[in-house]
Amino acid sequence: MWFKYMSKAEQLPNVNTITRISQGTAFKGEMRSSYDIRIDGVFEGDIIAEGKVVLGETAKVTGTISCIDLDLWGTAEGEFTVKGVLSLHDKCRMTGNVHTRKLFVELGSTFNGNCSMMEEKGEAKPQVKAEAKAGEQKK
Repeated sequence: MWFKYMSKAEQLPNVNTITRISQGTAFKGEMRSSYDIRIDGVFEGDIIAEGKVVLGETAKVTGTISCIDLDLWGTAEGEFTVKGVLSLHDKCRMTGNVHTRKLFVELGSTFNGNCSMMEEKGEAKPQVKAEAKAGEQKK
């Protein structure tokens, strides 16, 4: 569907192309998708997405995630490869190793682990260890 808004064409996502695990649902295994994924429930395993992965406020994910962009609002633990932007939002908790091109951290988010920033060619820069709540200063 295409809509015109202020002379700018914008494509809205088709709800049938978003894979969703709702709150109250638990899933173990491997998930592969050519589209976006949203998780509000519990997932344990591997996620490989050619789109964006959104982990909602009630999400609890353990395992590995490989995707284009990752928005974290809930809890995630494991290994993460994000080819675009990793966004850590207020009150989220992330534990593990991260490889990403861009990192956005909101005040109030928590990250414990190692972060490698990828170059444009997909190569990783040296790792930086992070063990702090966003907004706190280490003494």
